[in-house]
Amino acid sequence: MRIEINVLGPLDVSIGGVSIVPTASKPSRLLAMLALNAGHVVTTAALTAEIWDRRPPPSGVPTLRTYVLKLRRMLDRALAGEHGTTSKDILITRRSGYLLDVAPSAVDAIRYDQLSVAGHDAVNNGDHETASRTLGEALRLWRGPVLADVAPGPQLGIEAMRLEETRLGDLYLRIAADLRLGRHHQLLGELATLCARHPLLENFCAQHMIALYRCGRQSESLNAFRRLRATMVDQLGVEPSIKVRRLHHGILTGHASTDEDDLVFNG
Repeated sequence: MRIEINVLGPLDVSIGGVSIVPTASKPSRLLAMLALNAGHVVTTAALTAEIWDRRPPPSGVPTLRTYVLKLRRMLDRALAGEHGTTSKDILITRRSGYLLDVAPSAVDAIRYDQLSVAGHDAVNNGDHETASRTLGEALRLWRGPVLADVAPGPQLGIEAMRLEETRLGDLYLRIAADLRLGRHHQLLGELATLCARHPLLENFCAQHMIALYRCGRQSESLNAFRRLRATMVDQLGVEPSIKVRRLHHGILTGHASTDEDDLVFNG
């Protein structure tokens, strides 16, 4: 029996290739909450708060039970060819709530977090090749924004924000490892796109400046800094950080060095 739970993009939960994702919004939130907490009990209070945006109606608990019943019916249909396994073996009722009993490896967000930790360990050990490979594997699990087709409630919104912020940090570290490995030519297109998507994120701009400079494109590197500074002053009323300004000065004078690159990697 193959169970796949994907939340790093549109919600996709399937058993043996058969989807069990509800079409309605509130049951989808229920499944998303159980999926993101696979292997752990999610309390009835937490589920009703999520489904009804912290304002469950008096009928909230009975309605939740109805959603669980419908989800179990979908599970049973998907399990039709699996002898000896029923929906109650997978979606388990506990005294305080419900538990989705699946292997952690079935959930893309859990696999992502594990690979992210391993990638950070490689960075801390100075193993740039392993860091690039491991973080790259983690980032390839993403198919789009977290739960892209589910309107999140308060708890799902917080978890989606955590995962998105972790993704940006891991992306930065993976690019830093690739720069350390001399892959600046291959990074130019990716970094140009990231700077366009995140014009206020200094780290991606600094990495773009470094990659351009190493490719012999000093004027374009300086232009990247000018765009960053103009955007930050216009939208935030602040200058780029001292580390990025030092990098800009090194590129301007033609004396940017590996040591100055460290100002960005360690920031």
